[in-house]
Amino acid sequence: MIRTTLGELASVTGARLVGGDTDTVVDATVTTDSRECVPGSLYVARRGEHADGHDYAPGAAAAGAVAVLGERPVDVVPTLVVEDVQVAFGKVARAVVDRAPGLRIVGVTGSSGKTTVKDLLAAVLSTSGPTIAPVNSLNGEIGVPLTVCRIDEATRYLVAEMGARGIGHISYLTGIAPPQVAIVLNVGLAHVGEFGSVDNIALAKSELPRSLPPDGLAVLNRDDARVAAMAEGLSCRVLTVGEHEDADLRAVDVHLDARGRASYVLVRRGRPDVEVTLAQPGRHQVGNSLSVLAAATEVGVPLERAVEVLATAGPASRWRMEVTERADGVTVVNDAYNANPDSVRAALRALADMEVAGRRVAVLGGMLELGDASAEQHRSIGAVAAQLGVDVVLGVGDLAHDVVAGFEAHAAGEAHWAGDTDAAYEQLESMLRPGDTVLLKSSRDAGLRWLGDRLSGIGEGPTT
Repeated sequence: MIRTTLGELASVTGARLVGGDTDTVVDATVTTDSRECVPGSLYVARRGEHADGHDYAPGAAAAGAVAVLGERPVDVVPTLVVEDVQVAFGKVARAVVDRAPGLRIVGVTGSSGKTTVKDLLAAVLSTSGPTIAPVNSLNGEIGVPLTVCRIDEATRYLVAEMGARGIGHISYLTGIAPPQVAIVLNVGLAHVGEFGSVDNIALAKSELPRSLPPDGLAVLNRDDARVAAMAEGLSCRVLTVGEHEDADLRAVDVHLDARGRASYVLVRRGRPDVEVTLAQPGRHQVGNSLSVLAAATEVGVPLERAVEVLATAGPASRWRMEVTERADGVTVVNDAYNANPDSVRAALRALADMEVAGRRVAVLGGMLELGDASAEQHRSIGAVAAQLGVDVVLGVGDLAHDVVAGFEAHAAGEAHWAGDTDAAYEQLESMLRPGDTVLLKSSRDAGLRWLGDRLSGIGEGPTT
């Protein structure tokens, strides 16, 4: 946190300071979790669905918090009292940005791949200067301010992952962390049940490049027609990336190794070609890496250095294509942090591209927020698994009945179903053999990431 006073925060947020001194300094963690407070912290007391953050103010004060941002006074520590904590927190974060004039901000959005690109970009940018990026997937109205408030006077780069569940959400986030560079990865079916249509999703994602100043740069995926169409009407510069022949940064001669990791030749108009090798499995990482290279070079990282980082950068956030080779010869690919139809298809293609001595096993759970398209999309995923040559599909949970049905309708492979992750674990431990590779993919609430940890021997994790 850039050093500031309670008086300055009160002015920025329009808060009423109760029980404190305007000269008191906040210069440490800004957090919504009282357990993360340290001396000099600001504790943001949110009202959640199941708990009221104001009730945890005593713990925050005991840990060293100098003030609370809340909607009512608390007795144990000075309180900045506001009408809406979420709105006020956004104003705090924007004030932090405004006090860091040399900060370069890169915004990242897309229906899938945001976290991977955020992590890769942070790894590249950190070689040129202090870099702040979200922990895991803090990409919403609270997550973005939490990330922004981690910057200090030395921070050079901020990577802002921006998600949306409706029109206007990304516009709101860009008001908190205004980017100079915007990356739009893709437009897919994630949250289509909330948006109502894919066209609405595209409109929401387009808010990111439309927020750029005239000297900003929009990095758009030329391989996605809806993303490419966002270039129309932009006042900023545009750089397209992809395997499309018209892309400004283009990947050609793509090859995959035995682990499904891609290498390609980067073609740039009027400039020498460059060979790129990626450390993370999946052909979909080609497009992700192109966006990273475009953004990194725009903010001053030499291309050669960025390429070197990509050659060694593995997953930085949990449950994203984590590959574990067990002592018994079974390989576990845990990609179960979250899922939508597009990301599941990409994961299945990555499984299909891996050289496997035994069987390819896909453990697939439900995909949430698909609305009326849910059953059809789950059956489609089963069909894709069959078409890609997956040998065994294990569906987990009620929504996965349709995955199993779609697989059975198109394949002669084995199809199984389990009601929960405990039952799935028992089935897998009895069926897996040396040489098998097992992929786990689902939305978070299905709990398959914890099942993947159990199979990998990382830990028991929560069970269902």
